[in-house]
Amino acid sequence: MNPPDDSTRPEYAQEDMVHPLPRTTVVDRIPWLVDRCRGRRVIHVGFADTGFREEQRRAGRWLHGHLDDVASELVGVDVNRAGVAAAIDGGFQARLADCTDTVAVADLGLEPADVVIAGEIIEHLRAPGPFLEAMQALCRPNGYLIVTTPNAYGLVNVVASITRRVEVNHPDHLVMFTWRTLTRLLRAEGWNPVEAVTYVPTIRDRGDRSRFEIAALKTVFGAEKLLGRLGRPFSSDGLIVVARPMSPGSP
Repeated sequence: MNPPDDSTRPEYAQEDMVHPLPRTTVVDRIPWLVDRCRGRRVIHVGFADTGFREEQRRAGRWLHGHLDDVASELVGVDVNRAGVAAAIDGGFQARLADCTDTVAVADLGLEPADVVIAGEIIEHLRAPGPFLEAMQALCRPNGYLIVTTPNAYGLVNVVASITRRVEVNHPDHLVMFTWRTLTRLLRAEGWNPVEAVTYVPTIRDRGDRSRFEIAALKTVFGAEKLLGRLGRPFSSDGLIVVARPMSPGSP
């Protein structure tokens, strides 16, 4: 394969690397998403929360269950066969598909939704671009795609790398996003970002954390909430971007 032709690429100056962040707020992730889905047809991609579903359900933090309480219709789509089967056994509408495969997603034949939620999934994917392209088949022309993902700006890893020389990350994460990189990728795949907020994650009660570790996390998350109130919300460890399908001919 021949290398791409870079002869038409623009030359960049250092100032082109500085991107002003939008003014926004820190929100509580689950109530914020629930409010966006109230009374609407929703497709929830990556709903099974592989590896954490039971823990989240016990803690009352399983997003799909909360969405089911408010959506007029809810369909879950996931690549995890066991998670899909368990959801169907539990009375949920659920479909099995690799959502990085545009053909597989289109072949589901699902009625497009008012809201498509891609919750904590894009950071697990080897092909986030094709994934965002595939989401077009699930969203109505006047609908919304809501992507939630860890924020690469978040304070947790800054503090952890300085104080303990460790990185805090889900074992299956492959990529991390900032507001700039995620919105840039969305536009490249036919989406128009219209809103961004951040959120502070909930401390998972795993039972194996020391009191020191819990206290440290509470301190960092408290600092993130304070910085949000002081107008620095992108210090938070969670990022949410809302986008609409670009109309034909949009740049």
